[in-house]
Amino acid sequence: MALPQLSEEQRAENLKKAAEARHARAELREKIKNGEVSLEDVLNSEDAAAARMPVRALIESLPGYGKAKAAKIMEELDISPKRRVQGLGARQRERLLEILSK
Repeated sequence: MALPQLSEEQRAENLKKAAEARHARAELREKIKNGEVSLEDVLNSEDAAAARMPVRALIESLPGYGKAKAAKIMEELDISPKRRVQGLGARQRERLLEILSK
């Protein structure tokens, strides 16, 4: 599939939207790290930033979890490394809460 031809204005607007989305996800990760937002809040959120966040990044944002622990948990729950929060099934959400709320 060929990429659409965009005008300079369209490209600039798309770049601006992408930067805003990255900034919103970064702010959310910081709130998770500081304990201002809980894992359950993120999993049940209707917010686009939360929905588009990779599960790996969500786990790594929790205090005490890094890349190795996040990878182990995702493998244990059979969650794809590229899965985003919006793509999690109900059972995967329940198991994540169960494991990470200990």
